[in-house]
Amino acid sequence: MESTSTSRWDTAYEWKAVLLLSLGFGLVGIDRFMIMPLFPVMMKDLHLDYQDLGYITGALSVAWGFSAVFMGNLSDRVGHRKVIIPAIVMFSLLAGLSGLATGLGTLILIRAVMGLAEGAFTPASIVATIDASRPSRHGRNVGIQQMALPLFGLGLAPIVVTQLLKVMPWHSIFAIVSIPGLVVALLLWKTLRNTKASGAAVHTMTHDATGHRWSDVFRYRNIPLNIVGMFCWLTCLVVLTALLPSYLVDYLHLEMQQMGYVLSAIGFGGMLGTVTMPALSDRLGRKPVMIVSVIGAAIFLTLLTRTGPNATALFFYLMLTLLFVFSMITLTVGPLSAESVPAKLMSTASGLVVGVGEVFGGGVAPAISGYVAKHFGIQYIMTLGFIALAIGLIVVLNLKETAPVRAERQGAANAPATSDAS
Repeated sequence: MESTSTSRWDTAYEWKAVLLLSLGFGLVGIDRFMIMPLFPVMMKDLHLDYQDLGYITGALSVAWGFSAVFMGNLSDRVGHRKVIIPAIVMFSLLAGLSGLATGLGTLILIRAVMGLAEGAFTPASIVATIDASRPSRHGRNVGIQQMALPLFGLGLAPIVVTQLLKVMPWHSIFAIVSIPGLVVALLLWKTLRNTKASGAAVHTMTHDATGHRWSDVFRYRNIPLNIVGMFCWLTCLVVLTALLPSYLVDYLHLEMQQMGYVLSAIGFGGMLGTVTMPALSDRLGRKPVMIVSVIGAAIFLTLLTRTGPNATALFFYLMLTLLFVFSMITLTVGPLSAESVPAKLMSTASGLVVGVGEVFGGGVAPAISGYVAKHFGIQYIMTLGFIALAIGLIVVLNLKETAPVRAERQGAANAPATSDAS
């Protein structure tokens, strides 16, 4: 299936594709995070401990990162249909197989292979969303697609999974989640189109539809900047997710129920950040929204660190901090990467930013945070967030604008397509 750009935009296809790709990414969130609320039950049956949960989570993250790097480039070469549809079938079946795990080794293996499939799906789905979208709606539609992961994975999954535990064993819950993924894969097979490079070029600053080596992505200034930026945003995210429960309980002495209430702000903030700020960037420009997001995250992180054991205030400040952090993540992996490079490097660029960020942000940042918490005190982990945002601000100030409405005004659309390194 091929589509080419036409004078009349296919809005019906745009909405079908965005909806299905959003559901696919929502299922990625469910499959990735549903193990967290199930773990207390699983650890008894499989004789696991908390360290094992770290291994299981880390294996998926690292596999996801490496897969995103390499499969993004494959998607550019063979078309995103041939990556997205097999990937969603694979991670759906593997999520079901998680229920058949008999111990730590098999569970790590299953989750790692699942991470490979989810890592393949991520950059290809982001670029497929951009390809299906009118250029003036890139930010909004990528935001809608990315919103599905925190909404489904961090918001709905814990509620649904814990309710299902009342009526069925955890093995069966894993099997059930395979079914929606297979249905979405079938609908994507019937609906999703590949886009010719000549058609996809309209979605980039360069308007370049020619072939390129994968390493050419580094010739475009935004890509190395986005890699550094992604590490900053994920460092901030790790501080506010992995170690915040201990900060709230051990340092602020909140009760467990209060801690759970405060942490629910992560899902709400993530959902709001992915759907509002990228949409705003379609009108105001990517760079201004990124600058506002860095400053906003720093302001509300400051308020968060200066708040005592007041669950309502902590919830509010955490939600707004995460709103801006998820805004930066979504814009970085989506429009700011895909719009910066030629059409045949869009998935490569997004995959590289996602993958390097996942491997290092998901691996190095938790290790540094854990070291600081252990040797200096849990309250000092917030300092890492401020350092990350300070470096991130330098990155953002050096980004090149890619939003069509702003880039055209600045004459960027008429700049040479060979490189923007200057």
